[in-house]
Amino acid sequence: MVFSSTIFLFLFLPLVLILYYNPFWKNRELKNTILLITSLGFYAWGEPLFALVMLFSIFLNWFLVLRMEKSGSKKKRKILLGAAVVFDIGLIFIFKYLSFTLSNAAAVFGTKAPAVNIALPIGISFFTFQIMSYVFDVYYEKTPVQKNFFHLALYVSMFPQLIAGPIVRYETVAEEIENRKESSKDFTDGMVRFVFGLAKKVLIANYVALTADNVFALVGKELSVATSWLGIIAYTLQIYFDFSAYSDMAIGMGKMFGFHFLENFNYPYVAKSITDFWRRWHMSLSTWFRDYVYIPLGGNRVKQSRWVLNLFVVWFLTGLWHGANWTFIVWGLYYFVLLLVEKLTGFTRKLGVFSHVYTLLMVLIGWVFFRSESLAMAWQYLKTMFGVGAYAFSDEIFQHYFSHGVWVLLAALIFSLPILPALKRKFLPHEEQGAALAGVPAKAWMPVWAAELCRSAATCILFVLSLLVCIQSTYNPFIYFNF
Repeated sequence: MVFSSTIFLFLFLPLVLILYYNPFWKNRELKNTILLITSLGFYAWGEPLFALVMLFSIFLNWFLVLRMEKSGSKKKRKILLGAAVVFDIGLIFIFKYLSFTLSNAAAVFGTKAPAVNIALPIGISFFTFQIMSYVFDVYYEKTPVQKNFFHLALYVSMFPQLIAGPIVRYETVAEEIENRKESSKDFTDGMVRFVFGLAKKVLIANYVALTADNVFALVGKELSVATSWLGIIAYTLQIYFDFSAYSDMAIGMGKMFGFHFLENFNYPYVAKSITDFWRRWHMSLSTWFRDYVYIPLGGNRVKQSRWVLNLFVVWFLTGLWHGANWTFIVWGLYYFVLLLVEKLTGFTRKLGVFSHVYTLLMVLIGWVFFRSESLAMAWQYLKTMFGVGAYAFSDEIFQHYFSHGVWVLLAALIFSLPILPALKRKFLPHEEQGAALAGVPAKAWMPVWAAELCRSAATCILFVLSLLVCIQSTYNPFIYFNF
């Protein structure tokens, strides 16, 4: 079940909201129970067995952390930490990487790979990383142990962020699990955020996805230079609007239930360097690897050769996290090389306005590896982009997709820039701006009632359009669904 499906929009979410805000069930534990049960039902919708796998993972980590907390021995704490990490990594390995590892080992040794066909639990990388962050934080005494198993289960399985993130740290919601206070403002803001995320997904991401899919299907056939560039630009917009839309919807629904998740995207395509890009893209994953891999390895407070190794490990694992394919590993190592060069030379500071051009070009090339089914396919696509092996510079296919999708592409390009925040700052006074607004004439700002009216009208229009598309369309892909 995905957020942009009709069964979620017309049945699941309304039912959960009705149960949660039932005036007869105001007790916090009852509300938590409703969220836990409905979240497990949400996850079990596709395959009930995977819900049991997730629950077993939560239980084992909860048990090991309790034992760790009660132990007064540092050695025993490390052993219990190691046991939890081995189990968590082992769980991901069996479901996600076992077949990949066996097939590559067979290729190296010239043997036949054993047939392994294990279905991948949805969002296993997301919920396992959340569990591991809790284990690490308790071990390093950054957060208190959660003695209530059901509270920990709610933290991990909460349906807004379960299948596609953002990767929520336990410390972010620990207090809110037991003592949150829902408000009409949070509910309204969350609803608006959800609708805008839904619109990004079904009105933009799904449309440009068709162009990207159709163009990449032409690799190995007649593919022109212009068409290849159009295809990767469409995919670049698709993956941003697809994933950031899900983060928007998750953050919005979290607010509707009184939770405040951290932001996951900050307009990454305005970045001036690859370093800046990764401070803006999938921030919950970047900070996870920084805090639980990079810094424990020594970070940059070690000799240069060790620092390079630390950076290599982080980006190798970042690539591998995204999938069991050499394309993802090369994609991660590609960013390792770019970041290493940037950090050693600092050349992006000298590029001026061209730093944006450089960053976008490198990101586009990176997405070719990410989107391609094999390294051979990625290499062939890249050659076509730069005119090697292309049968023409432009063709009818390019003209067809560009002419039919120019307005959606233009809208995607515009909304991938921080246009809305800039307009909001210009026309709406914010409490946090305080004294900075004191000297601004009142006529320079849109009245609050007018702003709310505009927001409400835009939300309603986008919601209706999104629902119409959801009802009529059966094409509803999601890139990060199985990560």
